[in-house]
Amino acid sequence: MKLTTLETAEKVPFNLDGRKMYTNSKVELIHLTLKPNEEIGLHANPFDVIFFILEGEGEIFFENEKVKVLSNTSIYVERDKQRGMRNSGQNTFRILVTKVF
Repeated sequence: MKLTTLETAEKVPFNLDGRKMYTNSKVELIHLTLKPNEEIGLHANPFDVIFFILEGEGEIFFENEKVKVLSNTSIYVERDKQRGMRNSGQNTFRILVTKVF
């Protein structure tokens, strides 16, 4: 068993509040916290991803689409597809990101 808290989790190597909650060769679990109006621009990755909205409201960008999301919503995005997100609310936007390798 391995226990990881937000306080002990390794930070992601980007200029945002992201924490690696779990990593192995098949999956990586990242906890993201975006401040109001904070955004992660469109980008593609060579792995599938599942976003689960923990708290707040925001927008998920997918290719040429923009979808408004609220807490307790999941979004699946295939590898090599453009994706991004933005906190469109007035409060914290927290997302659990599951990368599937």
